[in-house]
Amino acid sequence: MTLAELADVNFDALPFWQGTEAGDFLLARCGDCGEAHHYPRAVCPFCRSEAIRFEPASGKATIYSLAVTRIPDKPLRVVASVTLDEGPTILTNIVDADDAVAIGDPVRVDFEKHPEGLTAAVFRLARNDK
Repeated sequence: MTLAELADVNFDALPFWQGTEAGDFLLARCGDCGEAHHYPRAVCPFCRSEAIRFEPASGKATIYSLAVTRIPDKPLRVVASVTLDEGPTILTNIVDADDAVAIGDPVRVDFEKHPEGLTAAVFRLARNDK
């Protein structure tokens, strides 16, 4: 799916996807109540305001919960809820994780280009980041 096709389907999230395409992790924030939220939408889920703006996020998060699939001779597949430093908890993939991946591990955003055309935000373990 291209960005143009995405805009036809869900224009509320278009700035988020444009950000991932450029290598930026953007977060929706309400201009009235100040709360950050994800998934991007046109109306604030906290106060119902339509004063939504997109701003750069740190890309840092902590694993809140996870599910690990182990298949012999294949990399781990890890799907996790991560709580961003800015507050929201989002569902994502943890890529290149090792067997010790656990709740509470720090992670950082990265981006993967998919054959369909979109660039997705994924997360990597950040235990050794300085």
